[in-house]
This record gives sequence, structure tokens and C-alpha cells, in this order.
Amino acid sequence: MNLDTVLQRADVWRGGRLSATADAVASGFAELDTVLPGGGWPRGALTEILMPQHGIGALRLLVPALARLSRDERWICWVAPPYIPYAPALVGAGIDLSRVLLVHPGAHQDGLWAVEQSLRSGTCSAVLAWPTLDDRTALRRLQLAAEAGDALGFLFRPGRLVQRPSPAALRIQLQPEAGNGLSVSILKRRGGWACGPIHLEVPVHGHGNAVALHSHTATGTGSFQSQWQ
Repeated sequence: MNLDTVLQRADVWRGGRLSATADAVASGFAELDTVLPGGGWPRGALTEILMPQHGIGALRLLVPALARLSRDERWICWVAPPYIPYAPALVGAGIDLSRVLLVHPGAHQDGLWAVEQSLRSGTCSAVLAWPTLDDRTALRRLQLAAEAGDALGFLFRPGRLVQRPSPAALRIQLQPEAGNGLSVSILKRRGGWACGPIHLEVPVHGHGNAVALHSHTATGTGSFQSQWQ
């Protein structure tokens, strides 16, 4: 087999060129999709979203994809969100609430178990969670569960973990900008190098002056450190 033949294979990646075979859901932001493998958020994989604090627009970044996924028959599962999702804003963003499932684990130690089971079940198109753990083995289990269930796993994690290694297929770092802007840096992606920052204008959804996709009432269970039982 000569070199030209090898380079024509779909499973051979050339440095500097993104994989075109990845299965993905378009983010709804054209500039971001151009740097994401497959042109969007990867299916069957974990995406880590690292941010300095809640409320900077991370959820609004996912809205176009979640709205599209809510038209499928599978669930969009939120596991122990730190704040109660704001239903009018979700509806205003085009998300079908009948496909939204909220999971509140009975104890903090059940949080990761609930995330793993949701990802692995095959009944969830996307799973959103807010773990604060720094455990590569636990993250590896979640990555494998996402692959098994063909789910999009979104983990919202503290920015202080940006330098920690992770098995997640995609890692992005967010920083707030003026108005409704977000700076998005790609820290890790399959088939490509780190890149960015990309500057996006993230639209506001909802009624009146609502700028968030959650209420200001905390659930009390959003950040969890846990082990599987």
C-alpha cells in the first residue's frame, strides 16, 4: 500500500485538518461550527464547558442545539442543575418542555451515578450536569457512557480545572464579554489543535427582560462530588 492510498482512507487524520466523519449536532453558531469536528457538538461524547461562574451565558450557547434535539423522541436530561430552569425562557428559545427531564438525586453522592445512567440509557439525546469533581477515572466512565448511549454529554465545570487532563472529547473555555457576548476558546477537540478565542454574540430568550435560562432560585443540588454506589 503506497502513501497516496493511505492518505485517501477515511480513518487517517492529517494534522491541521478536522475530521469530517464525526457525528455532530450543529451549535447554531456558524463561526463556532467551523472549528468543531463534524460541524457541531459531538454525539456520543462528553463536552466540558469550563467557566469562571454561573450566569455568563453558557446555557444560551447550547440553546439552538437543545431546541433541535427537543424535536426528537428522546429526553434532554438536566441532572441537579444549580438553579431551577426557567420554563418561559426555554419555550421562548424553541425548546419543547415535554422533552425536558429534571433529575434531582436524593443525595449528593448519587449525582454522578445519575449522570452515568442517563448518558448510558439510550433514551436521552443530551444530558447536562454541573459536577465539581476532579477525577479522571469518573470522567472516563461518563465518556464511555455517552458513547454507549449515543448521547451528547455537557458538563459545566469550574474554570480552575482548565489545566487538568480530561478524557472528554471536546473541552471549551468561556469568558464573558460586553453585552451578550461570549469568548469561546477550544482547549481540546478530536482531529484538531486548540484554537480561539472565538467571539460570539449569544442571543437572549424569554419574556420581558429575562436574560437567563434559569430562575434565581437555587435547587441546592447543583454542584456535586460523588462516587458510584
